[in-house]
Amino acid sequence: MKETAVDPVNVAIIYYSATGTVHALAQAVAEGAEKSGAQVRLRQVAETAPEAAINANPAWAEHRTATADVEKATHDDLSWADAVLFGTPSRFGNPASQLRAFIDTTGPLWFEGKIAGKVFSAFTASNTAHGGQESTILALSNTFYHWGGIIVPPGYTDPVQFQSGNPYGTSHVAGDGAPGEVALQAARHQARRVVDTAAALKIGRAAG
Repeated sequence: MKETAVDPVNVAIIYYSATGTVHALAQAVAEGAEKSGAQVRLRQVAETAPEAAINANPAWAEHRTATADVEKATHDDLSWADAVLFGTPSRFGNPASQLRAFIDTTGPLWFEGKIAGKVFSAFTASNTAHGGQESTILALSNTFYHWGGIIVPPGYTDPVQFQSGNPYGTSHVAGDGAPGEVALQAARHQARRVVDTAAALKIGRAAG
């Protein structure tokens, strides 16, 4: 039986990070995806908070400056991707408004069927333990359902998941400091699982 040749999986990592925690997770996700053979676009969504709020928090202002060279997410990134991982802080159990603002512009892509059938996954951070982490990921899943996406959670499919403890998606308690090796390993594993699933779908579709 002749094997079907397919291009590498295209993975878009679209995130919002105020002070750097979610950015660190997004970098680990990118690393995991790249090591799995995917072509990766790491993209941050546009900042919508007022300057006064940003400048009132030195860590927020510093992180914005440090990541000024990270490209902004566009609709083209969603169209290009076979799989998309969204990262966001938890805001009262929901995604950050900055990420929602980007998602809320995607109506034309949805209407034209350009998002349906893609693989989606999500990761998050909150300031305190629990802190809305699971509900934030589940809230993003509501959007994925409407898009007709294929949701791929990490589950308990790797030993690190029994340490990180969140089968919905990688999460971290920002109040404990920067993400440690367990959270970063979980992020890499989540990316690998997404790439493997997207690759299997891509091969199947090409063969069909």
